[in-house]
Amino acid sequence: MVIYPGNESLGRRIAETLGADVASLTMRQFPDEESYVQLSAACAGRDVIVVATLDRPNPKVLPLLFLVDLAHELRASRVILVAPYLAYMRQDTRFKSGEAVTSRSFAKLLSGGIDALVTVDPHLHRYQALAGLYSVPAHVIHAAPLVAEWIQAEVERPLLVGPDSESGQWVADVARRASAPYVVLEKTRRGDRDVEVSVPDVERWRDHRPVLVDDIISTARTMIETVRRLKSADLPAPICVGVHAVFAGDAYRDLRAAGAERVVTTNTIAHESNQIDVSGAITAAVGRT
Repeated sequence: MVIYPGNESLGRRIAETLGADVASLTMRQFPDEESYVQLSAACAGRDVIVVATLDRPNPKVLPLLFLVDLAHELRASRVILVAPYLAYMRQDTRFKSGEAVTSRSFAKLLSGGIDALVTVDPHLHRYQALAGLYSVPAHVIHAAPLVAEWIQAEVERPLLVGPDSESGQWVADVARRASAPYVVLEKTRRGDRDVEVSVPDVERWRDHRPVLVDDIISTARTMIETVRRLKSADLPAPICVGVHAVFAGDAYRDLRAAGAERVVTTNTIAHESNQIDVSGAITAAVGRT
């Protein structure tokens, strides 16, 4: 197994469970900012698993492509990329003339270097499955069972709150697993950081703890606006749960300051809010490859 820098905690959990050897990887930049990659491992005839979550992807992707190409040169049987967070899923169509559909371009880049992909809850919108983008076998792990398990164990009388209509099916699944009621908000997005949220009638849920659930917390503007609306409706301070802890800029600090009682995420991206471990699910998916 090769653990990309920044993935040490999750990568070592996966390696220990699989009983995999961990290769020595050296990555650095030359003074002109070109990348240096060295892999000290016996790769010939073996599957090489690369653990590399892809939040803030641009500085990571080119060295990653060099790494997977190097593993092939060292005669690896297969190179399996474990990307707990998969980037470039946002732009999945051409909204304006001349726009790059970067989800397709990124999928072509990765598919050209790897033999299989394992990821957690990719942000699919206009695609039914990753097979519509990636030309290599792609194994998707769903965090809903783990999120529901955490809610059941940690939250008394939860009311699950979905951020928008797109999240409805996912939140309904978590709610069913957690044996909890749920509501779904109406969201109008006017820009990356300008969001208006319409909260449905929640008067009858005042004795429940709101649990805002989303797959990605990036700018957190939707959650921040929802926290404020729920507090103004005299509901208890909400708990915010996300699968992927992107937290662009000051999003985490702003969400806490808005009045969230707790902010909890899975460890697909290393962050202080990580409380839900996906390593077991990832290990099982890698075994199925």
